[in-house]
Amino acid sequence: MTTSTIRRFGAAVCAIAVAAVTACSPPPQAPSLARPAASITEPGGALVIDGEQIADPDLWSRAESEGTITLYSGYTQDTESEVLEQFEADTGIDVKLVRLTSNRLYERLTAEYSTGRLDADVIRISDPGFVRGLAERGLFQPYLPDTADNLQDDVSFDDNRYFRTFNPIYTFGYNRAVVDPTDAPTSWNSLLEDRWNDKLGIAQAGSGGSALALTRFQRDVLGDDYLRRYSSEARVFDSIGAQLDALARGEINAGTVVVSSVNIANNENAPVDFVVPDEGVTSYDYYTGVADTARNLAAAEVFMNWNLSTRGQRVFTDLGEYSVRTDVDPPNILGAQLPDFTDPKVHRITPEESTTHSAEDQAAWNSIFGYNE
Repeated sequence: MTTSTIRRFGAAVCAIAVAAVTACSPPPQAPSLARPAASITEPGGALVIDGEQIADPDLWSRAESEGTITLYSGYTQDTESEVLEQFEADTGIDVKLVRLTSNRLYERLTAEYSTGRLDADVIRISDPGFVRGLAERGLFQPYLPDTADNLQDDVSFDDNRYFRTFNPIYTFGYNRAVVDPTDAPTSWNSLLEDRWNDKLGIAQAGSGGSALALTRFQRDVLGDDYLRRYSSEARVFDSIGAQLDALARGEINAGTVVVSSVNIANNENAPVDFVVPDEGVTSYDYYTGVADTARNLAAAEVFMNWNLSTRGQRVFTDLGEYSVRTDVDPPNILGAQLPDFTDPKVHRITPEESTTHSAEDQAAWNSIFGYNE
């Protein structure tokens, strides 16, 4: 029996033991949103998940010996935790997570790397400017995952030093405890109706690459006049997470949201929902790469292989993100089928668009909303 098999067996025994005392315990955690792997086998010492080889015998042997990785991530806490739960269950490899918002993460990564104190094995971050800055400083090393098949265009960057790994979906949502679904807004323009006065929210554009991607979409598709009208009735939040909390509590009735975060909030009984509006949604890139400082290199490579595998990509779509593979269907979340990634309703903000417009968009947004960073 391999080390990973023992770990998975041990986890199952622990789960049974925990179940025996639930009568005296707090309410159980919400169930996982991601479906478990259908099959995990180790033929000839390789790791195969759902029929796809994740690691050959040599890589898998070395990765099992290391048994852990340290991941520096700007991905939201709840969604990253869901992903890592599935990865750990599939592989038995433990993940130490260092999680910060993308702007704070960038600052920490560059500071620790410049002083030789960076312990990251893998780095995950949004915002093309941030990831490009890290690459230029040498924080990534080249690695081409064996599972990098059937990928969309524009997935591998800088000679395989980092990869677009998934694309979150940014739209707007509402609190269905205070807004009847039959009265829910159906378009971005419907949010400008008088009934939403002083009941809207938005995260400030400087909170991360996601908020700037939304600003690019809104300026390009809806126009600055739209933002001016929205700003006159909206409450500004420092982060997407803070805004979603306010929406769940009914402090605002509607506002901009990320689909995966709404999905997780629903799983924890928050009365929030999202809309795929007439004018479309925006989508932004999340990037992952092996750190130049990786001490657990084999385990880091298994993590990258798993992320780009069919299995890993289906975990992301279960949570509500778009896959970067052409052979994985778009998300179906809370009964709503998201359009194909190539549908004109999906406005992906490319690295070139983001880099070209980010400073201008930030300044314009701050001016429109009267926001001082």
